[in-house]
Amino acid sequence: MFAAHSVESAPPASRPAMRATAEAWGGTVPDAVARLATSPELLNGFLSLSASFERCTLDPLSREVVIMTVAARNECHLCLTLHTGKLRALGAETALITALREERTLPDERLDALRTFTLDVLATTGAVPDDSLDALLTHGYTERNALEVVMGIGTYTLSTFANRLVRAA
Repeated sequence: MFAAHSVESAPPASRPAMRATAEAWGGTVPDAVARLATSPELLNGFLSLSASFERCTLDPLSREVVIMTVAARNECHLCLTLHTGKLRALGAETALITALREERTLPDERLDALRTFTLDVLATTGAVPDDSLDALLTHGYTERNALEVVMGIGTYTLSTFANRLVRAA
């Protein structure tokens, strides 16, 4: 149903993002980007949000925990595969990656507090109980980090839903 666009066949407003993505990916346009290009607003919006999330104060491993938690919950197999690769590049232990993929308690207590908080935010649509926020803060995260979790959830809910809709592989 959803065409996997080339740079030439994509709507003109998607082409700059597709070219930039191809440069970053060694000349290829990932299938998800090729399919999401059908909506320049969605593609450009996701890429902008994702770039902002990458600049937030959460450390890279914590950002990936948020992303993987959302991806596993939303059953986005493409996202799980892509972000498993990112975790490996960050030097994450196999036990951590497996636990994230299988939606289990993480072997690292601090990262598990982040995973649990992320799930609490999703389950309560942001109305987390005080003890949930306190548990996150007790593990060295900040109120700013809590808001960044919400940003990550929004960004990667958009991505996982869109990837599933277009059947990106």
